[in-house]
Amino acid sequence: MRRYAIHTTTSYSPPSLVRRVVADSPQQQRSSDRATIDATTSCSPFVADSRQRQRSSIPRTVVVGYLTGGRSEAAAGGPGGENRGPRDGKWFRISDSCSLALHRGDITKWFVDGKTDAIVNAANEAMLGGGGVDGAIHSAAGPELYAACYAVPEVTRGVRCPTGSAVITGGFNLPASKVIHTVGPIYSSDEVSAEPLAKAYRSSVAVATGAGVKYIAFPAISCGVYGYPHKKAAKIAIQTLKESSVGLLEVHFVLFNESIWNVWLAEAEACLEKA
Repeated sequence: MRRYAIHTTTSYSPPSLVRRVVADSPQQQRSSDRATIDATTSCSPFVADSRQRQRSSIPRTVVVGYLTGGRSEAAAGGPGGENRGPRDGKWFRISDSCSLALHRGDITKWFVDGKTDAIVNAANEAMLGGGGVDGAIHSAAGPELYAACYAVPEVTRGVRCPTGSAVITGGFNLPASKVIHTVGPIYSSDEVSAEPLAKAYRSSVAVATGAGVKYIAFPAISCGVYGYPHKKAAKIAIQTLKESSVGLLEVHFVLFNESIWNVWLAEAEACLEKA
């Protein structure tokens, strides 16, 4: 049975921002979404819509944990204080100042404080939506996310975010304050694909800390249609984050697929100390 930690808060999600750090992914456009983008939104992704401006005064229901068989401990007094809710998940230490947590569930509902949190989108180079977690995040964030992504300048024709790079936008209708879009490699071999996958994680952390993010949630990058073997992907993900988590307080993996979650858990238990 999946356990959810629910909490209500009045935290404010800041206006959207778009910042390039490096970019990648296949060209896919959603023509139906284009019709929803007016001239103002297309030209200025920094303008928050009326729903976002109202967030400072409207209480929101926040889902902060997803796990089968996890523990539930009060987190008051820890990072995030009273806005954290129960501490669900499997927790590990990746450095003296940063913890790693594994959850099963929907990454679009993950949220810590609505100010210094971000979810990572396993995007494609065009940044205009796709299948899997990419499509789920675009759907939950609303058409404003598509508009913000469309406004990111192309590096080459049809490419806004090259493989291994990352771009940050606002979260819009998501409970997390920001979305970091990164593109993992299409798996071909360990020799060819390992470094681009590690780079996608490093770039995401670099973009996050540069924007003041303290809490970040990842999906299993490249483990869907891009075909990366799950065990190898988990090893690269956890090892890379052990080496590059400076500036973060918590790193989360929110994994919808149970078999992938089990692989991540086994890898974490093999190489990390429990928190």
